[in-house]
Amino acid sequence: MAEIISFPGDLDALDRAELRAWLDRVRREIAELDEAEPEDMMSEAYDAWADRHEALEDLADDLMDRLD
Repeated sequence: MAEIISFPGDLDALDRAELRAWLDRVRREIAELDEAEPEDMMSEAYDAWADRHEALEDLADDLMDRLD
Protein backbone atom coordinates (compact mmCIF):
# COMPACT_ATOMS: atom_id res chain seq x y z
CA MET A 1 0.00 0.00 0.00
CA ALA A 2 1.08 3.60 -0.43
CA GLU A 3 3.40 5.27 2.02
CA ILE A 4 1.53 7.13 4.72
CA ILE A 5 2.46 10.77 4.42
CA SER A 6 3.12 12.94 7.42
CA PHE A 7 1.14 16.11 6.91
CA PRO A 8 1.93 19.36 8.70
CA GLY A 9 -0.91 20.10 11.07
CA ASP A 10 -1.58 23.76 10.28
CA LEU A 11 -2.82 24.39 6.74
CA ASP A 12 -2.93 28.11 7.49
CA ALA A 13 0.85 28.13 7.87
CA LEU A 14 1.40 26.94 4.29
CA ASP A 15 1.91 29.32 1.39
CA ARG A 16 0.33 28.75 -2.02
CA ALA A 17 3.32 26.82 -3.41
CA GLU A 18 3.38 24.54 -0.36
CA LEU A 19 -0.37 23.93 -0.61
CA ARG A 20 0.04 23.02 -4.29
CA ALA A 21 2.93 20.66 -3.52
CA TRP A 22 0.91 18.92 -0.80
CA LEU A 23 -2.10 18.64 -3.10
CA ASP A 24 0.06 17.00 -5.77
CA ARG A 25 1.49 14.59 -3.21
CA VAL A 26 -1.97 13.70 -1.86
CA ARG A 27 -3.29 13.12 -5.38
CA ARG A 28 -0.35 10.79 -6.12
CA GLU A 29 -1.08 8.82 -2.96
CA ILE A 30 -4.77 8.55 -3.91
CA ALA A 31 -3.74 7.21 -7.32
CA GLU A 32 -1.46 4.64 -5.67
CA LEU A 33 -4.27 3.60 -3.35
CA ASP A 34 -6.62 3.21 -6.31
CA GLU A 35 -4.18 0.72 -7.83
CA ALA A 36 -4.01 -1.24 -4.57
CA GLU A 37 -7.75 -1.45 -3.89
CA PRO A 38 -8.53 -4.77 -2.15
CA GLU A 39 -10.87 -7.02 -4.10
CA ASP A 40 -12.94 -8.19 -1.14
CA MET A 41 -15.17 -5.29 -0.21
CA MET A 42 -16.21 -7.11 2.97
CA SER A 43 -12.67 -7.47 4.33
CA GLU A 44 -10.91 -5.51 7.06
CA ALA A 45 -8.24 -4.63 4.49
CA TYR A 46 -10.89 -2.97 2.35
CA ASP A 47 -12.26 -1.05 5.33
CA ALA A 48 -8.77 0.27 6.16
CA TRP A 49 -8.18 1.10 2.49
CA ALA A 50 -11.51 2.95 2.24
CA ASP A 51 -10.87 4.93 5.43
CA ARG A 52 -7.42 6.00 4.18
CA HIS A 53 -8.83 6.86 0.74
CA GLU A 54 -11.62 8.97 2.24
CA ALA A 55 -9.20 10.80 4.55
CA LEU A 56 -6.95 11.64 1.61
CA GLU A 57 -9.89 12.83 -0.49
CA ASP A 58 -11.01 15.07 2.39
CA LEU A 59 -7.48 16.46 2.69
CA ALA A 60 -7.33 17.09 -1.07
CA ASP A 61 -10.66 18.94 -0.85
CA ASP A 62 -9.34 21.10 2.02
CA LEU A 63 -6.18 21.91 0.08
CA MET A 64 -8.16 22.80 -3.07
CA ASP A 65 -10.49 25.04 -1.04
CA ARG A 66 -7.51 26.94 0.31
CA LEU A 67 -6.06 27.31 -3.18
CA ASP A 68 -9.31 28.83 -4.50
